Amino acid sequence: MAEQLISAFESSLDKTNVILKEIEQAYGWPKEQRNQSYAALRTVLHLLRDRMPVQESAEFAQQLPVLLRGIYFDGWQPESVPIKLNRDDFLYEVRQGFPYDVEGGPQRVVQVVLDTLRRHVNQGEWQDVKSSMPQDLSRMIP
Repeated sequence: MAEQLISAFESSLDKTNVILKEIEQAYGWPKEQRNQSYAALRTVLHLLRDRMPVQESAEFAQQLPVLLRGIYFDGWQPESVPIKLNRDDFLYEVRQGFPYDVEGGPQRVVQVVLDTLRRHVNQGEWQDVKSSMPQDLSRMIP
């Protein structure tokens, strides 16, 4: 039993690291900038989570590795969602949660993270996430 738990944890850690590495590769960041890739991922995940209805948010979370699911739900207040955010509000909040200056600003951060997540979530669930967003925000979602 303990071996299965360790294996499940290692698998989740490996999948999370793959996602973080893909974000780093998109920017050309070395592994030493893992804090930046983590901050970008966490910020965008939290904003997506808070913009979606509770049921959709929970369904989306099931697609994430267990470790990322914990990060995703950290601090969640389901009674307070969905929060109304248009595209500009969303980008403003990304800038507040991601304090690094990077090429392309918050819009590029969102694009890189969403492109990465899309590769790790099944297509049907990704379309559900996209359709749960207001039109100006859904245009940012690949």
